[in-house]
Amino acid sequence: MFERFTEAARAVVKGAVVHAERERAERVDEGHLLLALLERRGSRGAFVLDALGLADEARRAEIGRAVGAARRRAGLSRADTEALAGLGIDVDEIVARVEEAHGVGALAGGRRVGGRRAFTGEAKKVLEGALRVAVRHGDRSIGDEHVLLALVSRGGSSAAEVLEGFGVGAGAVERVLYGGYGGEGRVAG
Repeated sequence: MFERFTEAARAVVKGAVVHAERERAERVDEGHLLLALLERRGSRGAFVLDALGLADEARRAEIGRAVGAARRRAGLSRADTEALAGLGIDVDEIVARVEEAHGVGALAGGRRVGGRRAFTGEAKKVLEGALRVAVRHGDRSIGDEHVLLALVSRGGSSAAEVLEGFGVGAGAVERVLYGGYGGEGRVAG
């Protein structure tokens, strides 16, 4: 499948690995893919994010902090956190206690130093979803825009929830790419 990835999509995958290495994470997750997408410039995915109001560095930094906060909760989504709260379990309190005992980021798995990093099952599903998105839209190759659309389409994932919190959902990404955003039709690329 990787041979069908455009240069921009490959850069996202490689960038996600770099983010995981920087954090000393055991595995590459959806949040790492999102952070790598936010770094892109001059690609279709970057165009979409810019068109949806995420062009400035301050906004992108906010998203990065939100991804970090979700990772500190061991990737639990807001829905998971709220469901646990309904059972009387305060996730923020648990995170604080674990980090007090084991250090900041202990639940994020930030311990690995070297070696290749595997992708989590969720991150693999995003990349597989990118293939399905490309095929559904008749595109022969998989671009970073397909990775973005697959990422935001994964309901309940922490990375999708972070983007939704900034007004970026699957419908908005679809409209920019394929729905005639600004009367232009498909994004050139």
